[in-house]
Amino acid sequence: MFTGLIETVGKLSGIKVIGPAQRELTVATHHLQDDLKLGDSVAIDGVCLTVTRFDSSSVAFELSEETLKKTLFGQKKLGSKLNLERALRLGDRLGGHLVQGHVDGQAKLIKVEKSGEFYRLSFSYPPEVARYLIDKGSVALNGISLTLASLASDQFIVAIIPHTYEQTNLPDLGTGDPVHLETDLIGRYVERLLGFKENQNHPSQLTEGFLRSHGF
Repeated sequence: MFTGLIETVGKLSGIKVIGPAQRELTVATHHLQDDLKLGDSVAIDGVCLTVTRFDSSSVAFELSEETLKKTLFGQKKLGSKLNLERALRLGDRLGGHLVQGHVDGQAKLIKVEKSGEFYRLSFSYPPEVARYLIDKGSVALNGISLTLASLASDQFIVAIIPHTYEQTNLPDLGTGDPVHLETDLIGRYVERLLGFKENQNHPSQLTEGFLRSHGF
């Protein structure tokens, strides 16, 4: 579990074939290793990966066939900047929102506008995630916890403070570039509970009417 608050930006230093549908991804960084252990989870551009080896200058992760299908790692070039965040520890402050590191789809940058010192980025998104997006709700883009400032049927806008923009890989994006998108996990769990029935005689008591009557 992660918060969507990026700790540092690393660089892709290697992708090596280690099996028929497996790759080893190596990230150059000096900022994660102080309390890192083998088997730890790290979000790389919003994708939860497991540390398989590391030294003082780099950290390596294995990519499965499913991860390669669902993410942009197969398209990344050496030297690409990657947002990095170590897993949330119990007792840590939750400054962003709960992020699982599971990619729901890809959004594409439409345009970047600057308003004073702030930035407004417009993204298109795939129709299958539309039901999980809420105006002023949370979304993770390349692992960054952001709030939807505006939501339309096929695109949304996120307003970004200078610190977030400058301390992530957002400045490297060009028009049409894709990013990893993860919707708010609460919406996905609610959808699952509303549609779930243990059996025909005992339907779930968590209905839309129940949620409305309790202020949701």
